[in-house]
Amino acid sequence: MKKIALSTLSLALLGVAGAAHAQSSVTLYGVIDDSLTYVHNAAGDKSQWSLGNNSGGDLAGTRWGIKGQEDLGGGLAAIFQLENGFDPSNGSLQQNGREFGRQAFVGLTSQTYGTLTLGRQYDPVVDLVQGITADNYFGSSFATPGDVDNYDNSSRTDNAIKYLSPNYAGFQIEGMYALGGVAGSTESGQTWSIAAAYNNGPLGLAAGYFHADNSNTLTNGVRTTWGGTSGGTFDSNINEGYISAKSIGIARLAAQYAVGPFTMGASYSNAQYKPDGFSTFGSTEKYNVGNGFFNYQATPALLLGLGYTYTKSSGDTSATYHQASLGADYSLSKRTDVYLVGAYQHASGNTSNGTGGAVAATASIGSYSYNGTNSQELVALGLRHKF
Repeated sequence: MKKIALSTLSLALLGVAGAAHAQSSVTLYGVIDDSLTYVHNAAGDKSQWSLGNNSGGDLAGTRWGIKGQEDLGGGLAAIFQLENGFDPSNGSLQQNGREFGRQAFVGLTSQTYGTLTLGRQYDPVVDLVQGITADNYFGSSFATPGDVDNYDNSSRTDNAIKYLSPNYAGFQIEGMYALGGVAGSTESGQTWSIAAAYNNGPLGLAAGYFHADNSNTLTNGVRTTWGGTSGGTFDSNINEGYISAKSIGIARLAAQYAVGPFTMGASYSNAQYKPDGFSTFGSTEKYNVGNGFFNYQATPALLLGLGYTYTKSSGDTSATYHQASLGADYSLSKRTDVYLVGAYQHASGNTSNGTGGAVAATASIGSYSYNGTNSQELVALGLRHKF
């Protein structure tokens, strides 16, 4: 990472004179992650070789960003962060072509009173729960099928006001509310979330809840898409049939424990896609997800991982997904690593076709967005560099 004094940057770019603040800085940072990926049953029964994948990254989404801090005195500081996501295989923007689609916020932070931020941000469940799950180590290949519970951080929230408490002996809480911005309808398009975490020594515990409301955009009296302050988690055929939901509610909890070279963890989530009179489905679709992982730090440079995810849907339709994952990550240096990840998934039962009917469930590993048959295998050999 490269740091530039904030006052010096201001002088160089704006010609503004002023006193330098030793604790003020701007940091340029980034990650470039690309892989050679093979998917068996990537589109129906067709297999595919590709450089990169549909989500733009395996262990970490490729990005570059700028973040800064200005000391305001009395333990208070102003902060900001702008983060761009892109596909290194072709240079195109991610997050639907947004310039800073990953994050864009400004705020104030204090060691005594906590941190308040405003802008496009991750929700508290991502901030406090994701870090102690398998996704934190091996990314999308260990994530929930279709990312129906936002396990792989598919969703970000606009217009968000977020508060993170100080760290009290390992305990923190975080809350967020995003303004829907629809005149005459306060709830339309709004998002809110709350989470808490305890991390002390080898033990990590976290839990949270996320609620996103769909905006009331209708076509001929029917809602056909997802809108609002939070992006949807519609990464594949697994839940695309519920894109007309009135709201999404996700409850998640996770635990992690480390002993010597071993780290083990488990998580559970319940995601509910709720309809109203304008949705194309009639009953709430529920996804119950259980995940477990086991990591072994074989050497200081080599991390090995094993994961399993069980996903069961019920309500409007019923389907079952079994996914087993393997990963190996080898550090060439502090900033560069190579990895090999793979996963197998099997699907059974039925899911929505998006028009009120049901179709056979198809496999789609993690949040890669490949829609296969009732089974799918994926292997990715990648290179990641951080700067």
